[in-house]
Amino acid sequence: MLGAVNRALLALCGLALLAGGVLLLTASGPFGGRHAPLLSAEARRHHWHAEGWWWWAVAAGLALCVLLALWWLLSQLRRPRLAAALVDTGDGAFAVLRGRALEKAVAAEAGALDGVARCRVVLLGRRGAPRLRVALELEPHAVPADALAALEGPVLEHARTSAGLPELPVEARLEVTSHRAQRVT
Repeated sequence: MLGAVNRALLALCGLALLAGGVLLLTASGPFGGRHAPLLSAEARRHHWHAEGWWWWAVAAGLALCVLLALWWLLSQLRRPRLAAALVDTGDGAFAVLRGRALEKAVAAEAGALDGVARCRVVLLGRRGAPRLRVALELEPHAVPADALAALEGPVLEHARTSAGLPELPVEARLEVTSHRAQRVT
């Protein structure tokens, strides 16, 4: 949810800056006309006559700001979830493993563990170096150490061997669901 809000605000800021820039470049009112420079030769001589390097520094600073803004925009548009992972078949070739398939398989197996109320799995990283983030929502009676041992043991070992990813790192996050007591009358 926060990522969608971040992207929406970034898009609105970008549109506002673009509209302001277009208005500034095409304005004919207070800037002396459409083809007149923003700073006249008189204003440049009066304020920055001895500073020949100043205009190059301003242009370089603005170019750097534009590049950083574009980099930030592209980083906001990147998908955090990995769509597919490359698996070495052992004979010099690679197979493509769909990320959703691996996520669903691990989530189904981990969700069936004793004391696990819900499980969410996300495949992250790069295609050649994927990693899993597993979020286990435990029931109030569950022992976190037992759930973590069961996840690390058969569930992840099965996922690593069946996916052909023996070096698959995993980040596990454990939460305990709130238990509401029923009123006895």
